[in-house]
Amino acid sequence: MNKPVRQAYAALARIDRSLWLPRWLARGSDAIFRVALSLIFVVGGVGHFVELDYMLARIDESPWAELVKRIGDPAILLQLSGAAFIMFGLLLAIGQFKRISALVLFVTLVPVTLAIHIAPGHMGPLLKNVAILGALLYVYCREPGPDA
Repeated sequence: MNKPVRQAYAALARIDRSLWLPRWLARGSDAIFRVALSLIFVVGGVGHFVELDYMLARIDESPWAELVKRIGDPAILLQLSGAAFIMFGLLLAIGQFKRISALVLFVTLVPVTLAIHIAPGHMGPLLKNVAILGALLYVYCREPGPDA
């Protein structure tokens, strides 16, 4: 690294080390993270029931529509995934069965992402789901039990 880059790096490192972090926030960050993450699934899961016709139309527009239909009735698949999102999203939010919840949500989100978001014009939603999958992997890899 050249000198200006090293100096900028050192300045950023000093700022990073000196940032204020209240103890209550540090102690509650796992719970805050879980609740924020779970909201995506609870609200999205409700959408699988409330916006069923819209979601079925999205599946029909997907390049993977025929594959989805070979797996099962898209309406039933949407309702099953919606139920999983709601149930395990709520469990994740309250901190019960965190690793199982993260695993079920991950396994449920992957086919939804592949069926709907691997399509032209869906880069934003695709990357959002990739980030959510990363967050679920993080939760899954944490030790079970009370939050840190």
